[in-house]
Amino acid sequence: MADFRRSAEARYDGVARLLHWSIVVLITIQFVIGWTMPDVHHDTKPVGLIAWHLGVGATLVAAMALRIIWRLTHRPPPDALSPILSAASRITHLLLYAALVIVPVLGWINASSRGWTVNFLGVVPFPGLTPAGSAFGHAMGDVHGVLAWVLFALIAVHVAAALFHRFVLRDQVMHRMLP
Repeated sequence: MADFRRSAEARYDGVARLLHWSIVVLITIQFVIGWTMPDVHHDTKPVGLIAWHLGVGATLVAAMALRIIWRLTHRPPPDALSPILSAASRITHLLLYAALVIVPVLGWINASSRGWTVNFLGVVPFPGLTPAGSAFGHAMGDVHGVLAWVLFALIAVHVAAALFHRFVLRDQVMHRMLP
């Protein structure tokens, strides 16, 4: 048990923790905006909360790109999980990363099909991913909404796993990502 605790105490580096918690904040903001913004219809304009949703989504795309680059170039700290928990962790993280890229990109595709410009930090325009009026792009808006709920479920599993480590296993795994 001492070896497990010692290796589980290894922490993620500061950049990985900063990116993780920045994405947590962005996702939280994004879900709140998504739940409170008006429904998007054929003649909806990208103003108010919809404009904020686009801007936060663009920031999320950029943050995830940095997160993936960082993860590919920096090994995470070692863990001493059982093979089953280790596999579950890898699968959950892979699904989280995929959803955190796919969901905002589908929103970007949908925005492009509506002729909306997606701006990073409200200033730098992202290129359109589909032509205005694209039926495919409009359909991706529906997929975006469904997969947002899948992302929410994956986040719930991730949080539940962290709490399981903290309160049931009583190991230090959760502390590896804490600021």
